[in-house]
Amino acid sequence: MSESIPDKEVIEKAHTLITPYIHRTPILTSQFINQLSGAELFFKCENFQKIGAFKARGGLNAVLSLSEEQLKNGVTTHSSGNHAQAISFAAAKVGAKAYIVMPDNSAKVKVQGVESYGAQITFCPNTPEDRQNAVDKIVEKTGAAFVHPFNNYAVIAGQGTAAKELIEDAGVKLDVIIAPVGGGGLLSGTSLSAHYFSPGTEVFAGEPEGAADAILSFKSGKVEKAPFVKTIADGLLTPLGPKNLEIIRKHVKDILTVSDEEIIAAMRLMWERMKIVVEPSGAVVLAAVLKNKEIFQGKKIGVIISGGNVDLGKLPF
Repeated sequence: MSESIPDKEVIEKAHTLITPYIHRTPILTSQFINQLSGAELFFKCENFQKIGAFKARGGLNAVLSLSEEQLKNGVTTHSSGNHAQAISFAAAKVGAKAYIVMPDNSAKVKVQGVESYGAQITFCPNTPEDRQNAVDKIVEKTGAAFVHPFNNYAVIAGQGTAAKELIEDAGVKLDVIIAPVGGGGLLSGTSLSAHYFSPGTEVFAGEPEGAADAILSFKSGKVEKAPFVKTIADGLLTPLGPKNLEIIRKHVKDILTVSDEEIIAAMRLMWERMKIVVEPSGAVVLAAVLKNKEIFQGKKIGVIISGGNVDLGKLPF
Protein backbone atom coordinates (compact mmCIF):
# COMPACT_ATOMS: atom_id res chain seq x y z
CA MET A 1 0.00 0.00 0.00
CA SER A 2 1.27 3.48 -0.90
CA GLU A 3 2.32 5.67 1.99
CA SER A 4 2.31 9.00 0.19
CA ILE A 5 -0.41 11.26 -1.23
CA PRO A 6 -1.47 9.86 -4.63
CA ASP A 7 0.02 11.74 -7.57
CA LYS A 8 -1.48 12.03 -11.06
CA GLU A 9 0.09 8.74 -12.22
CA VAL A 10 -1.22 6.85 -9.17
CA ILE A 11 -4.81 7.93 -9.90
CA GLU A 12 -4.38 7.03 -13.60
CA LYS A 13 -3.00 3.62 -12.59
CA ALA A 14 -5.92 3.09 -10.17
CA HIS A 15 -8.36 3.90 -12.97
CA THR A 16 -6.74 1.36 -15.30
CA LEU A 17 -6.73 -1.27 -12.54
CA ILE A 18 -10.42 -0.95 -11.60
CA THR A 19 -11.91 -0.23 -15.05
CA PRO A 20 -12.66 -3.92 -15.86
CA TYR A 21 -14.77 -4.19 -12.70
CA ILE A 22 -16.72 -0.91 -12.55
CA HIS A 23 -19.32 1.01 -14.54
CA ARG A 24 -18.25 4.25 -16.19
CA THR A 25 -21.33 5.92 -14.75
CA PRO A 26 -23.35 8.41 -16.82
CA ILE A 27 -23.54 12.17 -16.41
CA LEU A 28 -27.10 13.48 -16.31
CA THR A 29 -28.46 17.02 -16.54
CA SER A 30 -31.81 18.61 -15.65
CA GLN A 31 -33.03 21.80 -17.25
CA PHE A 32 -35.46 22.32 -14.37
CA ILE A 33 -32.73 22.02 -11.72
CA ASN A 34 -30.44 24.29 -13.78
CA GLN A 35 -33.16 26.99 -13.77
CA LEU A 36 -33.81 26.46 -10.07
CA SER A 37 -30.13 26.77 -9.14
CA GLY A 38 -29.14 29.47 -11.63
CA ALA A 39 -26.19 27.30 -12.66
CA GLU A 40 -25.40 24.49 -15.11
CA LEU A 41 -25.19 21.17 -13.24
CA PHE A 42 -23.59 17.94 -14.47
CA PHE A 43 -24.55 15.03 -12.21
CA LYS A 44 -22.02 12.17 -12.01
CA CYS A 45 -24.35 9.28 -11.14
CA GLU A 46 -22.44 6.96 -8.83
CA ASN A 47 -25.83 5.71 -7.64
CA PHE A 48 -25.59 3.60 -10.84
CA GLN A 49 -22.18 2.23 -9.80
CA LYS A 50 -21.55 -1.43 -8.88
CA ILE A 51 -22.85 -1.92 -5.29
CA GLY A 52 -24.89 1.28 -5.79
CA ALA A 53 -22.15 3.68 -4.66
CA PHE A 54 -18.78 5.24 -5.58
CA LYS A 55 -17.09 3.19 -2.85
CA ALA A 56 -16.70 0.27 -5.27
CA ARG A 57 -13.84 2.30 -6.79
CA GLY A 58 -11.73 2.74 -3.65
CA GLY A 59 -12.50 -0.73 -2.34
CA LEU A 60 -11.44 -2.37 -5.59
CA ASN A 61 -8.27 -0.32 -5.92
CA ALA A 62 -7.21 -1.12 -2.36
CA VAL A 63 -7.94 -4.87 -2.62
CA LEU A 64 -6.50 -5.26 -6.15
CA SER A 65 -3.33 -3.49 -4.94
CA LEU A 66 -2.72 -6.10 -2.21
CA SER A 67 -0.24 -8.91 -2.86
CA GLU A 68 -1.22 -12.60 -2.84
CA GLU A 69 0.59 -12.89 0.49
CA GLN A 70 -1.47 -10.02 1.95
CA LEU A 71 -4.71 -11.50 0.60
CA LYS A 72 -4.20 -15.08 1.79
CA ASN A 73 -5.90 -14.49 5.17
CA GLY A 74 -8.68 -12.37 3.69
CA VAL A 75 -9.54 -8.70 4.14
CA THR A 76 -11.43 -6.83 6.83
CA THR A 77 -12.96 -3.40 7.33
CA HIS A 78 -15.58 -1.51 9.33
CA SER A 79 -18.37 0.41 7.62
CA SER A 80 -22.03 1.35 7.93
CA GLY A 81 -22.66 -0.03 4.49
CA ASN A 82 -21.25 1.22 1.21
CA HIS A 83 -17.55 0.60 1.92
CA ALA A 84 -18.57 -2.71 3.54
CA GLN A 85 -20.20 -3.71 0.25
CA ALA A 86 -17.21 -2.44 -1.74
CA ILE A 87 -14.70 -4.58 0.18
CA SER A 88 -17.02 -7.62 0.08
CA PHE A 89 -17.47 -7.15 -3.69
CA ALA A 90 -13.72 -6.69 -4.29
CA ALA A 91 -12.79 -9.67 -2.09
CA ALA A 92 -15.22 -11.86 -4.03
CA LYS A 93 -13.57 -10.75 -7.29
CA VAL A 94 -10.12 -11.90 -6.10
CA GLY A 95 -11.37 -14.99 -4.27
CA ALA A 96 -10.45 -13.73 -0.78
CA LYS A 97 -12.48 -13.97 2.41
CA ALA A 98 -14.09 -10.77 3.70
CA TYR A 99 -14.71 -10.08 7.39
CA ILE A 100 -16.89 -7.02 7.76
CA VAL A 101 -17.70 -5.07 10.93
CA MET A 102 -21.01 -3.18 10.71
CA PRO A 103 -22.85 -1.03 13.26
CA ASP A 104 -25.90 -2.82 14.67
CA ASN A 105 -28.14 -0.03 13.32
CA SER A 106 -26.92 -0.28 9.70
CA ALA A 107 -29.53 0.09 6.96
CA LYS A 108 -31.07 -3.29 6.11
CA VAL A 109 -30.46 -2.81 2.37
CA LYS A 110 -26.71 -2.36 3.02
CA VAL A 111 -26.49 -5.43 5.31
CA GLN A 112 -28.22 -7.52 2.63
CA GLY A 113 -25.79 -6.19 0.03
CA VAL A 114 -22.78 -7.28 2.10
CA GLU A 115 -24.33 -10.71 2.72
CA SER A 116 -24.96 -11.16 -1.01
CA TYR A 117 -21.19 -11.08 -1.67
CA GLY A 118 -20.58 -13.88 0.83
CA ALA A 119 -18.87 -11.76 3.50
CA GLN A 120 -18.90 -12.65 7.19
CA ILE A 121 -20.49 -9.83 9.23
CA THR A 122 -19.77 -8.90 12.85
CA PHE A 123 -22.17 -6.34 14.35
CA CYS A 124 -21.09 -3.79 16.97
CA PRO A 125 -22.37 -0.59 18.65
CA ASN A 126 -22.13 2.42 16.31
CA THR A 127 -19.11 4.27 17.70
CA PRO A 128 -15.71 4.69 15.98
CA GLU A 129 -14.04 3.01 18.99
CA ASP A 130 -16.33 -0.06 18.92
CA ARG A 131 -15.87 -0.42 15.16
CA GLN A 132 -12.08 -0.31 15.40
CA ASN A 133 -11.96 -2.66 18.40
CA ALA A 134 -14.03 -5.25 16.52
CA VAL A 135 -11.73 -5.02 13.49
CA ASP A 136 -8.61 -5.31 15.68
CA LYS A 137 -9.98 -8.55 17.14
CA ILE A 138 -10.60 -9.96 13.64
CA VAL A 139 -7.07 -9.04 12.51
CA GLU A 140 -5.63 -10.71 15.61
CA LYS A 141 -7.71 -13.85 15.11
CA THR A 142 -7.51 -14.28 11.30
CA GLY A 143 -4.53 -12.23 10.09
CA ALA A 144 -6.81 -10.50 7.58
CA ALA A 145 -5.54 -7.32 5.87
CA PHE A 146 -7.34 -4.21 7.17
CA VAL A 147 -8.54 -1.72 4.54
CA HIS A 148 -9.57 1.53 6.22
CA PRO A 149 -12.74 3.02 4.68
CA PHE A 150 -11.16 6.40 3.92
CA ASN A 151 -7.85 7.03 5.74
CA ASN A 152 -5.98 4.99 3.13
CA TYR A 153 -4.15 6.32 0.05
CA ALA A 154 -5.16 3.40 -2.22
CA VAL A 155 -8.81 4.02 -1.31
CA ILE A 156 -8.39 7.77 -1.91
CA ALA A 157 -6.83 7.17 -5.35
CA GLY A 158 -9.69 4.84 -6.29
CA GLN A 159 -12.34 7.36 -5.19
CA GLY A 160 -10.58 10.03 -7.24
CA THR A 161 -11.41 8.15 -10.44
CA ALA A 162 -15.07 9.30 -10.26
CA ALA A 163 -14.03 12.96 -10.63
CA LYS A 164 -11.46 12.00 -13.30
CA GLU A 165 -14.29 10.50 -15.40
CA LEU A 166 -16.54 13.49 -14.69
CA ILE A 167 -13.83 15.88 -15.93
CA GLU A 168 -13.29 13.75 -19.07
CA ASP A 169 -16.97 13.19 -19.87
CA ALA A 170 -18.70 16.49 -18.97
CA GLY A 171 -17.91 17.97 -22.39
CA VAL A 172 -17.20 21.40 -20.84
CA LYS A 173 -14.55 22.89 -18.58
CA LEU A 174 -16.07 22.69 -15.10
CA ASP A 175 -15.79 25.75 -12.87
CA VAL A 176 -16.60 23.73 -9.77
CA ILE A 177 -16.88 20.13 -8.60
CA ILE A 178 -18.84 19.41 -5.42
CA ALA A 179 -18.80 16.14 -3.47
CA PRO A 180 -20.29 15.04 -0.14
CA VAL A 181 -17.96 14.61 2.84
CA GLY A 182 -18.06 12.02 5.62
CA GLY A 183 -14.71 10.35 6.26
CA GLY A 184 -13.26 12.31 3.34
CA GLY A 185 -12.22 9.54 0.93
CA LEU A 186 -14.35 10.82 -1.94
CA LEU A 187 -13.66 14.50 -1.24
CA SER A 188 -9.88 14.09 -0.95
CA GLY A 189 -9.77 11.92 -4.11
CA THR A 190 -12.01 14.38 -5.96
CA SER A 191 -9.85 17.36 -4.97
CA LEU A 192 -6.69 15.59 -6.16
CA SER A 193 -8.28 14.71 -9.52
CA ALA A 194 -9.46 18.29 -10.01
CA HIS A 195 -5.95 19.53 -9.16
CA TYR A 196 -4.25 17.14 -11.61
CA PHE A 197 -6.76 16.82 -14.46
CA SER A 198 -8.60 20.17 -14.41
CA PRO A 199 -6.42 22.92 -12.90
CA GLY A 200 -8.52 25.94 -12.05
CA THR A 201 -11.62 23.91 -11.18
CA GLU A 202 -12.61 24.69 -7.59
CA VAL A 203 -13.73 21.91 -5.25
CA PHE A 204 -16.46 22.31 -2.63
CA ALA A 205 -18.06 19.82 -0.24
CA GLY A 206 -21.54 19.36 1.15
CA GLU A 207 -21.89 18.17 4.76
CA PRO A 208 -24.94 17.54 6.98
CA GLU A 209 -25.41 19.94 9.90
CA GLY A 210 -26.10 16.83 11.97
CA ALA A 211 -22.58 15.45 11.42
CA ALA A 212 -20.59 18.65 10.93
CA ASP A 213 -17.08 17.58 11.91
CA ALA A 214 -15.35 18.15 8.55
CA ILE A 215 -16.02 21.88 8.55
CA LEU A 216 -14.55 22.17 12.07
CA SER A 217 -11.49 20.09 11.09
CA PHE A 218 -11.13 22.11 7.87
CA LYS A 219 -10.94 25.32 9.91
CA SER A 220 -8.82 24.11 12.83
CA GLY A 221 -6.37 21.88 10.94
CA LYS A 222 -6.85 18.90 13.24
CA VAL A 223 -9.41 16.09 13.26
CA GLU A 224 -12.43 17.32 15.24
CA LYS A 225 -15.59 15.57 16.39
CA ALA A 226 -19.02 16.84 15.41
CA PRO A 227 -20.76 18.77 18.23
CA PHE A 228 -23.71 16.41 17.78
CA VAL A 229 -24.51 13.51 15.46
CA LYS A 230 -28.05 13.20 14.17
CA THR A 231 -28.72 13.14 10.44
CA ILE A 232 -30.61 11.20 7.82
CA ALA A 233 -27.37 11.04 5.76
CA ASP A 234 -26.16 7.77 7.35
CA GLY A 235 -23.20 7.45 4.96
CA LEU A 236 -21.61 10.69 6.26
CA LEU A 237 -21.46 10.05 10.00
CA THR A 238 -17.75 9.35 10.34
CA PRO A 239 -15.14 11.97 11.30
CA LEU A 240 -12.39 12.80 8.77
CA GLY A 241 -9.23 10.73 8.57
CA PRO A 242 -5.89 12.54 9.09
CA LYS A 243 -4.71 11.64 5.56
CA ASN A 244 -7.95 12.97 4.11
CA LEU A 245 -7.82 16.19 6.11
CA GLU A 246 -4.31 17.03 4.90
CA ILE A 247 -5.40 16.77 1.25
CA ILE A 248 -8.74 18.54 1.80
CA ARG A 249 -7.14 21.55 3.53
CA LYS A 250 -4.75 21.93 0.62
CA HIS A 251 -7.14 21.46 -2.31
CA VAL A 252 -10.74 22.18 -1.20
CA LYS A 253 -12.19 25.70 -1.40
CA ASP A 254 -14.95 25.34 1.22
CA ILE A 255 -17.32 22.97 3.04
CA LEU A 256 -21.02 23.92 3.06
CA THR A 257 -23.43 22.51 5.64
CA VAL A 258 -27.10 21.68 5.05
CA SER A 259 -30.01 20.64 7.27
CA ASP A 260 -31.85 17.33 7.05
CA GLU A 261 -34.88 19.21 5.70
CA GLU A 262 -32.73 20.60 2.86
CA ILE A 263 -31.24 17.15 2.17
CA ILE A 264 -34.70 15.55 1.97
CA ALA A 265 -35.98 18.30 -0.34
CA ALA A 266 -32.98 17.83 -2.68
CA MET A 267 -33.40 14.04 -2.59
CA ARG A 268 -37.08 14.35 -3.47
CA LEU A 269 -36.27 16.79 -6.28
CA MET A 270 -33.85 14.30 -7.88
CA TRP A 271 -36.31 11.42 -7.51
CA GLU A 272 -39.16 13.45 -9.05
CA ARG A 273 -37.34 15.46 -11.71
CA MET A 274 -34.46 13.17 -12.72
CA LYS A 275 -36.27 9.87 -12.05
CA ILE A 276 -33.27 8.45 -10.19
CA VAL A 277 -32.90 6.75 -6.80
CA VAL A 278 -30.50 8.81 -4.66
CA GLU A 279 -29.69 8.16 -1.00
CA PRO A 280 -29.64 11.09 1.48
CA SER A 281 -25.81 11.23 1.51
CA GLY A 282 -25.89 11.63 -2.28
CA ALA A 283 -28.45 14.46 -2.11
CA VAL A 284 -26.34 16.58 0.28
CA VAL A 285 -24.41 18.13 -2.64
CA LEU A 286 -27.47 19.37 -4.52
CA ALA A 287 -28.86 20.69 -1.23
CA ALA A 288 -25.61 22.65 -0.75
CA VAL A 289 -25.78 24.13 -4.26
CA LEU A 290 -29.43 25.19 -3.87
CA LYS A 291 -28.75 26.72 -0.44
CA ASN A 292 -25.75 28.74 -1.71
CA LYS A 293 -26.95 30.00 -5.09
CA GLU A 294 -24.91 33.19 -4.81
CA ILE A 295 -21.64 31.17 -4.76
CA PHE A 296 -22.51 29.08 -7.81
CA GLN A 297 -24.50 31.56 -9.95
CA GLY A 298 -23.84 31.07 -13.67
CA LYS A 299 -21.16 28.41 -13.12
CA LYS A 300 -20.67 24.97 -14.67
CA ILE A 301 -20.76 22.54 -11.76
CA GLY A 302 -19.89 18.86 -11.58
CA VAL A 303 -22.04 17.25 -8.87
CA ILE A 304 -21.01 13.82 -7.59
CA ILE A 305 -24.03 11.78 -6.49
CA SER A 306 -22.31 9.36 -4.14
CA GLY A 307 -24.85 6.54 -4.02
CA GLY A 308 -28.38 5.22 -4.22
CA ASN A 309 -28.66 2.61 -1.47
CA VAL A 310 -31.96 3.52 0.16
CA ASP A 311 -34.15 1.40 2.39
CA LEU A 312 -37.36 1.72 0.37
CA GLY A 313 -39.41 0.80 3.44
CA LYS A 314 -38.14 3.91 5.25
CA LEU A 315 -38.35 6.75 2.74
CA PRO A 316 -38.37 10.23 4.31
CA PHE A 317 -41.17 11.44 1.99
